[in-house]
Amino acid sequence: MIRLKNRAEIIKMRSAGKLAAEVLDYIAPFVNEGETTERINALCHEFIIKSGAIPAPLNYHGYPKSVCTSVNEVVCHGIPSSSQVLKDGDILNIDITVILDGYFGDTSRMFMIGNVSDNARLLSERTENAMYRGIEAVKPNIYLYEVGKAIEKYITKFGYSIVREYGGHGIGSEFHEDPHVYHFYTTLNKIRLKPGMCFTIEPMINEGGYEVITSKSDGWTVTTKDRSLSAQFEHTILVTEHGSEILTKI
Repeated sequence: MIRLKNRAEIIKMRSAGKLAAEVLDYIAPFVNEGETTERINALCHEFIIKSGAIPAPLNYHGYPKSVCTSVNEVVCHGIPSSSQVLKDGDILNIDITVILDGYFGDTSRMFMIGNVSDNARLLSERTENAMYRGIEAVKPNIYLYEVGKAIEKYITKFGYSIVREYGGHGIGSEFHEDPHVYHFYTTLNKIRLKPGMCFTIEPMINEGGYEVITSKSDGWTVTTKDRSLSAQFEHTILVTEHGSEILTKI
């Protein structure tokens, strides 16, 4: 069941989304060569708590940290660690979700560490562009599959692939609500968009094949099967009367 948000809920969603965006801006200066992903996690956790919010990933189905840090071939759900030190040339996705006043704000961004390769830089930049192509497609009365169609049309011309096992999701007073948002064209997303719908658009784009594997040791870390680089950007979106609003922007 897709929940349409009323005006009061949208106000709360804006506040949660704004805070999530603020966390990413806050952490940016700390994302450097030699830093550990555990310290990034600790700093984000502290910022979120001091802001009167809750880090949504912490203890969610047993997830052990407050943010997700996915480096290089890690597609999503990378677990911060004191033994994981950022190196020159790494690319890193930091995924932030906060709970503020009972509502969720969810966003992620790529960071480039030092001198990254042209391939890594282009993958990151094009993934961000793909996300915005999907956002631009959002309008009331269109089908949700237009989002995936726009992303697929843009990204596949570079020879990249779109992860199929994970996608965006409805969001509001719950972390994950209906609908599931596919980032490629499929009639499974033949869902008419209506004002008040809120969902994330968060394409995960691989330099190689779209197949992924989940770590058997921690049960969370998802990597590309062929060990190729992966990138992701994410915003929380509200469908409005005339188009869309990005809720995870300052």
